[in-house]
Amino acid sequence: MVVYSFYIFDRHTECIYYKSWVPPAQFHEDSTAANASRSANAAANDAKLIFGTVFSLRNMVRKLGGDDDAFVSYRTAHYKLHYYETASNLRLVMLTDTATLSMRNVLHQIYINLWVEYVVKNPLSPVEHKGGRGVRNELFELGLDQFIRGLA
Repeated sequence: MVVYSFYIFDRHTECIYYKSWVPPAQFHEDSTAANASRSANAAANDAKLIFGTVFSLRNMVRKLGGDDDAFVSYRTAHYKLHYYETASNLRLVMLTDTATLSMRNVLHQIYINLWVEYVVKNPLSPVEHKGGRGVRNELFELGLDQFIRGLA
């Protein structure tokens, strides 16, 4: 199992956390500020595309199957997208290789054991992440990285 990336979207559809475990493709051999800027823009655009896809598929599933049906994942030839939505409309999205089984329980564990423990219960952490300001919590990031690396 290979985990490519992980996203968290808040209830305002903002991407408040992004982590990639696959090094981004380099535009040129040299690393310049322009390349770093393009890479940051590409990550922001990817987050928008992923949220748009998840939003559309979730709405389609609910319209076709009713309110009891839930969108959990979809697969393409190159990756599998796993989706988990909390009661507070926090949306967790993980991209993995196509052979990976359902990661719904893993996303739930990330929410319960890492997000709630290190971000929600942290009195210094903001409740809202306005303007796309993401989560900056070292314990959450370290815990997530160890948890994902331990899955393989």
